[in-house]
Amino acid sequence: MDTLTHALSGALLARATAPAEAPGGLALRTRMQAGFLAAAFPDSDIVLRIFGALPYLDLHRGVTHSILLLPFWAWLLAWILSRFWRRRYGWRAFYGTAALGIAIHIAGDIFTAYGTMVLAPFSHHRFSLPFTFIIDLYFSAIIAAGLLASAARPPSRFPAIVALAALGCYVGFQGVLHSRAVEAGEAYAASRLPARAKTRTYAFPQPLSPFYWRIVVVHEEEYHVASVDLGRERDRDAPEAGHGTGPAAHYRPIQGAAWAHYRKFGADIGQAAWAREAWGQTVFSRYRDFALLPFLDRVESTTTGTCAWFLDLRFILPALPPSLGYGVCREDATGLWHAQRMTETFGIDTLRAFIGMDAVDEKSHPPTP
Repeated sequence: MDTLTHALSGALLARATAPAEAPGGLALRTRMQAGFLAAAFPDSDIVLRIFGALPYLDLHRGVTHSILLLPFWAWLLAWILSRFWRRRYGWRAFYGTAALGIAIHIAGDIFTAYGTMVLAPFSHHRFSLPFTFIIDLYFSAIIAAGLLASAARPPSRFPAIVALAALGCYVGFQGVLHSRAVEAGEAYAASRLPARAKTRTYAFPQPLSPFYWRIVVVHEEEYHVASVDLGRERDRDAPEAGHGTGPAAHYRPIQGAAWAHYRKFGADIGQAAWAREAWGQTVFSRYRDFALLPFLDRVESTTTGTCAWFLDLRFILPALPPSLGYGVCREDATGLWHAQRMTETFGIDTLRAFIGMDAVDEKSHPPTP
């Protein structure tokens, strides 16, 4: 979830939980400001970027997103906030609001595909219920509407409570859609793959509509991938794949879904052997641990060496530049290996292209499987 939406959700929760009368407690405005700052706090781990892209990738949503460390972070924030209001409030007055703000941030991140290490530092396992895309305009709009309605009725907590309930219902609805997408992938596996084949099915939310999903069926080292629109039941209701404009052109009804195929180490036998060697290098362990559905994008030889570039299917959007791509390279057959980040990664230019504001260079697209 984006940091601004997190922060607004903290302000909304602070408003919804504000006591009707709190003699000696936080003023309502102060309480909401504290909730806003506390809910933004876990993303302060962006400072890890100074140590490089791979350490940040590996440690992002780690200790600052830990439920085990939440009491400590809440105390630290409460103490810092009390310094700004030291003439009026002690740290105890801020503690509950700070804890709630951090908690709603952690909860919001769990519902995205990236994964959150809620048991850090004792476990690096990333928990994820991929129901919500990292930037969800409907999710953000519900929070904003709740805050605006609360501003219009300052004595009442009711608008904020209703907004939080609506937010929960919306995420629940996305969970139902996630289940439908997984079921569609399992049906595909049962009908198209060998009997008794061991498969695993994933579904990931896509931007701009809760009905857009990316389904990935894993069979051995092969991925079967489809982009579907669960809001359309028949193929004739949707534009043909590759035609039309906007995101709708890339998402098809389940019955008419176009399934693409990717191999983890590519189809070229010679490249696959080299890519396997590159993939297993110690210097690439951080990306190996992070990537859930990795595949070889390309092997690239330049005057400075050879690189195997990998992407993760969780972060591939139709017809857009790839996101979170990394490579492992070496200068020659006896040289040292080193990891490198792909320059054409998801950013504001990608988002602009997705909504039709800019053209996207075909060279930036993931390769045709």
